Amino acid sequence: MPLLEGVRVVEFAHMVMGPSCGLMLADLGAEVIKVEPLEGDNTRRLEHAGAGFFPVFNRNKKSLAIDLKHAEGRALVLKLIERSDVLTENFRPGALDKLGFSYKTLKEKNPRLIYCSLRVSSRVRTSTAPLWMK
Repeated sequence: MPLLEGVRVVEFAHMVMGPSCGLMLADLGAEVIKVEPLEGDNTRRLEHAGAGFFPVFNRNKKSLAIDLKHAEGRALVLKLIERSDVLTENFRPGALDKLGFSYKTLKEKNPRLIYCSLRVSSRVRTSTAPLWMK
């Protein structure tokens, strides 16, 4: 039995960090559902050296293309999150809040939800000096 069998993850992610996290969870047996815009994740359209990005970083995942700017789309995703164990996201801070998917809102709907915001750095850099020098 895979380690994470029975765990459902809703992924709001793009580029490398978010899809890499979901990829590892899916490879360990979690059901990972990637939420994409209606036109699909931008990495689906990469060409040349980036052409294989989407299938490599999104293997073993399910995809749900939905318009989160409409109430019906948000309601469907909210129902999915209410029945999920983990949410991962790597958008700008506050992006999901504006759509009604803040940590506070979702935790009230699903108290056992693990809400994981993936960031390269939580600090705002004001210079080019490495963080360890500050």
